[in-house]
Amino acid sequence: MLRLWFDPREVRKEGEPPDYRFSLANERTFLAWIRTGLALVAGGLACAQFLPPLPVAHLREVIAAALLLLGAVVALRAVDHWARSERAMRLKRDLPASVFPAVLAVGVALGALGLAVVVVVQVFR
Repeated sequence: MLRLWFDPREVRKEGEPPDYRFSLANERTFLAWIRTGLALVAGGLACAQFLPPLPVAHLREVIAAALLLLGAVVALRAVDHWARSERAMRLKRDLPASVFPAVLAVGVALGALGLAVVVVVQVFR
């Protein structure tokens, strides 16, 4: 599967070409995920550089590292989903199902709730 990531000719060896509109839509979805990954990386760098020290030791660095790692995972997941979707379209199969968007959403929500707790605790100190 990794060859599909780096050599588009590998994708074209199987099946038949789908309607180009579907391939372009797949590419737009890929680019949207890449933008999400870049936003997470930018947020991680912003936390590391601009967030003042927090009352919990090293919390700022943990937040920054978590955002940077999540950005990397999103970018890798984007290319994997693009390749698997392109292959499925060429083979006239159902598009691959993914729980990743739900896992990402729950992870972000839990992270936001955790930070909200830290902020509220800090206010009442």
